[in-house]
Amino acid sequence: MAAIKAVHVSDVPHLDQVTENASIYTNRFNKGIDCVKATLTPPKFCVIGHRGSGMNMLYSSDNRMKAIKENSIISFNNAAKFPVDFVEFDVQVTKDDIPIIFHDDLIFTEENGTISEKRVTEITLAEFLSYGPQREPGNAGKSLIRKTKDGRIFNWKVENDDSLCTLQEAFQKVNSSLGFNIELKFDDYVIYKEEELVHALQAVLKVVFEYAKDRPIIFSTFQPDAARLIRSLQNTYPVYFLTNGGNEIYSDVRRNNLDEAIKMCLENGLQGIVSEVKGIFRNQEAVSRIKDSHLSLLSYGQLNNVAEAVYMQYLMGVEGVIVDFVGEITEAVSDLIQVKKEEEKSGEAASVGEELGKIQVTNKRPNFTQLELTFLQKLISQLIQH
Repeated sequence: MAAIKAVHVSDVPHLDQVTENASIYTNRFNKGIDCVKATLTPPKFCVIGHRGSGMNMLYSSDNRMKAIKENSIISFNNAAKFPVDFVEFDVQVTKDDIPIIFHDDLIFTEENGTISEKRVTEITLAEFLSYGPQREPGNAGKSLIRKTKDGRIFNWKVENDDSLCTLQEAFQKVNSSLGFNIELKFDDYVIYKEEELVHALQAVLKVVFEYAKDRPIIFSTFQPDAARLIRSLQNTYPVYFLTNGGNEIYSDVRRNNLDEAIKMCLENGLQGIVSEVKGIFRNQEAVSRIKDSHLSLLSYGQLNNVAEAVYMQYLMGVEGVIVDFVGEITEAVSDLIQVKKEEEKSGEAASVGEELGKIQVTNKRPNFTQLELTFLQKLISQLIQH
């Protein structure tokens, strides 16, 4: 599916009939994010660059999805040009215990007309770095191929390419003011022994503690046991549990909905949840339960590339969004959301009308009425069906 482009309320037809009840409950900016060292100071709505300046979707007709190599030094520093708080990226550990930044479980290349694959965690750092563009002038790396979930093959070609990199390099070469949302990446289809998880997590922590300095850090992972263990291995940085929010069903029930994610966080002392945005819109009542549990809530997903969807999450109490279109969404957030410096009361609920009274807006933002916001909810409900 092609990436969703930013849309505006004025681009969609008007509805004559909408429901009366448009209340959205919010308790913004609890202390989930700022409860440990090197994190945000609320009130703050957080914009996070997905894999840097955005993921690569090689089959997309949208050139923004093929502009800059994802999970690369170039991509991270490009994101730092915009008012983002963090970049999110995926960390795995090579066979020789080096944390590297790469999203996919398998790495593909083509040699003599034959496509071969290797598991990233079963190769050495030297072999990993031999794929794609090389840092040394005159050296040619192995071709880099990407395979989609449905089996399609694409040459990994982008407008601004870059070499593969390690976690250490990211700390050393990326703007030091930019926070890192480190996703601890594990294969959904592998059953890990606890000692395997601990070994990989300790390799990551060794680099983080040596090179992070004062850089803001958030850990996140879909792997429930990895989340539990990274929390037990350190108490310096917050740990967030990643969930599809019920959009997909897994054999591990801890991954299957937002209520399971809340339970997972509370039982293991985690600081927050990162949910697929559709899961939040489909289960808006869970936002209040998350806030009542004193947990922070972030979201990810292609719908976060739609400015109005981001604004709705802000009103609902979501504290940050992971986005691909960093430039467009940071501009939209700046235009749409100007929060007054006032102390938020814990547990306070507000209607849409009351919430709008607390927000200063610029002339660039449509003056949403309660009727329009209700329509916006209906629009989003339609979008999430696709």
